[in-house]
Amino acid sequence: MNEMPARTPDSVPTRYSLLSRLQNWQDHESWKDFFDTYWRLIYGVAIKSGLTDAEAQDIVQETILCVAKDIEKFKRDRARGSFKAWLRNLTRWRIADQFRKRKLVAGVAAEDLGAGIRLEDLPDPATSELDVIWEQEWKSNLFEAALQRVKRRVREEHYQIFDLYVLKHWSASKIARVLGINLGQIYLAKHRVASQIKKEIRVLEKQHD
Repeated sequence: MNEMPARTPDSVPTRYSLLSRLQNWQDHESWKDFFDTYWRLIYGVAIKSGLTDAEAQDIVQETILCVAKDIEKFKRDRARGSFKAWLRNLTRWRIADQFRKRKLVAGVAAEDLGAGIRLEDLPDPATSELDVIWEQEWKSNLFEAALQRVKRRVREEHYQIFDLYVLKHWSASKIARVLGINLGQIYLAKHRVASQIKKEIRVLEKQHD
């Protein structure tokens, strides 16, 4: 799946503000924001649950369609829990549907070929395992979302230093040599960008409670 371009506004919309706007199917910008924010999460969970790339892409599309169909119900009924839990359940149900489709196809193939394929031998997403995968992907998705927002706000040279030092794991001495800066500048830039990312993650976590 190709990576969608990130939005450019500096302000981070609250999730519930965004969810309210999603009730308008013609609000293409809000739906693009929603897709850009969550498709990697849904796709990553589907892949780690044992689905193929094509199946995972189907899960993304089907889950987004479910959100579109039921977003108004979710806004009215807070008994459905947090948005995070609601999206997790939608994703889980779509993944379970995909594995049921696999079992159905395998059963038909076994009957046609006379092969002794047991449906219980096919993979199935266990709830506890999927919850662990979801939490891992959720944290990764929050970090990526925070990173992209901070990247748009900080000085370009500061982000470059952070990218090389933290994400690409270059040594400080190598960065100093290549960029022609001193070690103090590297540590300061790393600290400033990391602090903003942590702050952004806390903001995003509160928005999803």
